Amino acid sequence: MSQKISQPRVAAIVGPYNSGKTSLLESLLYVTGTIDRKGTALDLTRVGDATDGKKKQTGVETTFTAVRFLDEPWFFADCPGSSEFSQEVYNTLSICDVAIVVCDPDPARAVMAAPTLKYLKEMAIPHIIFINKIENTKAPVREIFDALQNISELPLILREIPIREDDKITGFVDLISERAYAFKNGEYKDNVSTHLVKIPDSLKHDTERQEMLEQLADHNDALLEKLLEDAIPAKEEVFSSLSAALGENTVVPVFFGAAEQDAGVFRLLKTLRHDVKALQNVRSRMPESSSPNAQVFKTYYAPHIGKLSYIRLIEGEISDGNVFGNEKINGLYTIDGIKLVKTPSVQSGQIAALGKMEQIKTGDFLSANSCEPNPLFPQPLVPVYAMALKPKKTGEEVKMSQALAKLCEEDLSLQVEFNKDSAEMLLWGQGQTQLETALEKLESRFNVSIEGSKPKTPYKETITKSVKVQGKHKRQSGGHGQYGDVWLEIKPLARGSGFEFSQTIVGGAVPKQYFSAIEDGIRDYLAKGVFGYPVVDLAVNLYDGSYHDVDSSDQAFKTAAQVGMREGIPQCAPVVLEPILTITVSVYSDFTSKAQRCLSQHRGQILGFGGHDQAGIETIQAYLPQSEMADFVIELRSLSMGTGKIDWHYDHMQEVPKS
Repeated sequence: MSQKISQPRVAAIVGPYNSGKTSLLESLLYVTGTIDRKGTALDLTRVGDATDGKKKQTGVETTFTAVRFLDEPWFFADCPGSSEFSQEVYNTLSICDVAIVVCDPDPARAVMAAPTLKYLKEMAIPHIIFINKIENTKAPVREIFDALQNISELPLILREIPIREDDKITGFVDLISERAYAFKNGEYKDNVSTHLVKIPDSLKHDTERQEMLEQLADHNDALLEKLLEDAIPAKEEVFSSLSAALGENTVVPVFFGAAEQDAGVFRLLKTLRHDVKALQNVRSRMPESSSPNAQVFKTYYAPHIGKLSYIRLIEGEISDGNVFGNEKINGLYTIDGIKLVKTPSVQSGQIAALGKMEQIKTGDFLSANSCEPNPLFPQPLVPVYAMALKPKKTGEEVKMSQALAKLCEEDLSLQVEFNKDSAEMLLWGQGQTQLETALEKLESRFNVSIEGSKPKTPYKETITKSVKVQGKHKRQSGGHGQYGDVWLEIKPLARGSGFEFSQTIVGGAVPKQYFSAIEDGIRDYLAKGVFGYPVVDLAVNLYDGSYHDVDSSDQAFKTAAQVGMREGIPQCAPVVLEPILTITVSVYSDFTSKAQRCLSQHRGQILGFGGHDQAGIETIQAYLPQSEMADFVIELRSLSMGTGKIDWHYDHMQEVPKS
């Protein structure tokens, strides 16, 4: 009888930028024997160095790698670290069994992991913390642990304590098994990266172990009863309690190591193997459906292949050529790094790509005969940063629009908008790096060269005083001439009122048939005022004029109205208006004062403050000129270590202050 192969499990490697996520993936692959030699960040030869991110030397998309560890199948998903690519991370997490949160060992940088920890808690996704680069810090692990606990809403459980020799961490003590292990500096035998040693007499681990047991007992009544009776629980019982608590997302185990030296990685793998259940939590985020079924979590347009829909198969089995999601599968692929490998079938738990299924979208939940959006799938992020686009070659506007539509299918946090005021095609997203990466993708994968620039601010003009003015157009050129004569009263209106046209003609000075032409002439002028911007918030009343029985026409009166507006508007003390946004800035309390100063430097008007939640997030409500938004987004992310967030909407127009 053949041995039953377990379902693949999927682990996402997440965390802040520059914490060493891709190095950890490379170490996991090396320790499991998936690769014989590790690549380096310097020459971009690591498996996780995705093609689209190489120019930026940073992760811009998730890379999936298939691994076998002790003959069990795994997929590791190396996710981007920049907050600008959070949509990619959230979509990936929706189909993962567990997340490994890679953190910096500097306590001052612990807050960078806060948004990720908060999201994982809110979405009830089991997660483990791996404190990386431990070889580069002299800070006590306990200090790093406490800094992380301050920004985690779930209790953290320290699984290990370090063994130090001359300020260097040489190994650790496992607090459950009460065994000590020494790192072997990258020397491997049978994939074991550590060897057993005696617990140093100077290392007092009893207090740390007791704290761990008490935290677990908060979620296990049987364990609590034993502790109250001063009984020593069996190690198997402690392991089982931790595994259950992780699956229920009530605690977060914390490990440490050095991915570059492969230190602590094997112990992390063993914990994943023993404590993570395939699809246990993933199913809770999926609708009920007949088997087979799958979640679409990514769309990708591959050169020479076309549209690919990335799925995780939740139940059942599918084969190439099957009808799935009401469409026929035209190519079925497994994913390994940036390589696609054609396969005849896919089983439950696997990550795969479906070829050329044109109606299927990211976020859809598929079964054999249905394709419906999953209401629990991550929603598109609110865009906060825009770039104006135009093709470098004339005549490629249609090609650009088609490529942008595909790009927005790939990344739900991107939006395309045509701004009527500035006549610009705008690409909206999360930040400058994301949009620059989008332009690189358009050129490399869709063969469209696009020039990106800062969008024009949609300024407008208005008037501040009333005038009465005549507009007269008269031309005689043989035969019928042109004659139109209007008297206009121009008055300012309240902000947001737009434009109002009225007439109070007495005695037929201007026949009714010309009223619409006069209004058209006024509107034509309002498209571009004294300063070159649209004119708004004014009323124009036609109160007198004259006409000629033969020479008057619609065109003559339209021109007369334009003449009157050109004469009158400069006399109305025109001013320039700028759009003002209402924004809500969410920052961790350590950065609140910096965010306030940044708002003031960008002409923001603070309206109020909101209380903070358990994770210490505070909110600031403010008005901000739209012209300042792009720079403010960049500076806020810089001063908040990438953790600041912004929600916004247009509020009103306001006079530009005189310099």
